[in-house]
Amino acid sequence: MKKVIQMEDLDCANCAAKMEDGIKKINGVANCSVNFMTQRMTLEISDTNSEEIIKQIKLLVRKIEPDCRLKI
Repeated sequence: MKKVIQMEDLDCANCAAKMEDGIKKINGVANCSVNFMTQRMTLEISDTNSEEIIKQIKLLVRKIEPDCRLKI
């Protein structure tokens, strides 16, 4: 399943790169791209446990950039 998520308050390109690398390591994520300029995350994730994957992604994003929010 491909999903585009709008991000809010992503302050730094380096943090976006860290998020992208970390999210790609989550089991069930086929691909992830975080665009700092457009504040968007494009995901390719498994359909079977997508809610759990999104939950893990939210935790990782908050750990790297505490003020950043995902508009899901």
